[in-house]
Amino acid sequence: MEIRALLFDVNGTLIDIETDEWMEEIYRAIGHFLAYQGIALRRGEVRDLYFQIMKEQFAATKETYPEFDVVAVWREAIRRQSTEYTRSLEPEKLRQMPLFLAELQRGISRKRLVAFPQTQEILTQLKTRYPLAVVSDAQSVYGLPELRAAGLAGFFAPIIISGDYGYRKPDPRLFQAALTKLQVRPSQAIFIGNDRFRDIQGARQVGMKTILFCPQGNPGGPPETEPDYLLYRYADLPRAIEFFAAR
Repeated sequence: MEIRALLFDVNGTLIDIETDEWMEEIYRAIGHFLAYQGIALRRGEVRDLYFQIMKEQFAATKETYPEFDVVAVWREAIRRQSTEYTRSLEPEKLRQMPLFLAELQRGISRKRLVAFPQTQEILTQLKTRYPLAVVSDAQSVYGLPELRAAGLAGFFAPIIISGDYGYRKPDPRLFQAALTKLQVRPSQAIFIGNDRFRDIQGARQVGMKTILFCPQGNPGGPPETEPDYLLYRYADLPRAIEFFAAR
């Protein structure tokens, strides 16, 4: 196999991350912030408004695998609750507030964020031989900063994030967007991910070879989600790549 690019999922594949977006602390903090902007909402009201607008976004789309836009959710929340004082704020502040609320929400919800062991070391080796790209189900407002925080952002171009497109993996268009930017055919690329449905089946349906990263063991699944290779630790990734190159 001629290998011309390696594509990666992020959360659960490159980054070990845990978040809890139901934490009361998130919506208490956001409610307190909004009070200074002329919007009076209790934490439960903030939470309910957020999830209601997200639900409306999903209901409005015709995508098979829809993705929401977190900044748009908070922009609409502010619009619905704006008071005369809110509308009197500086235009630039109003423009930045939805972005800030998305970052604040994610930051408080995050319990763990760390690259998997040996990820940086292995990516450094691979980058000398192959272009590396990302195809991730996430929001750019926090997906990109989290890659940077884990010390991994500089390894990848392009970085394709579902929140920028309105649909999620396994939609083939996300994988194809990365392949188009890389200017490689699916048969020349390998996708590494940790989700058998979204990553493995998604990449397979566009014609890529696949590696399932499963540090806790192979979870098993239906034939259409069967990977071409199982990876239990990053130290073995170069060997996996050589397995494909020899075929």
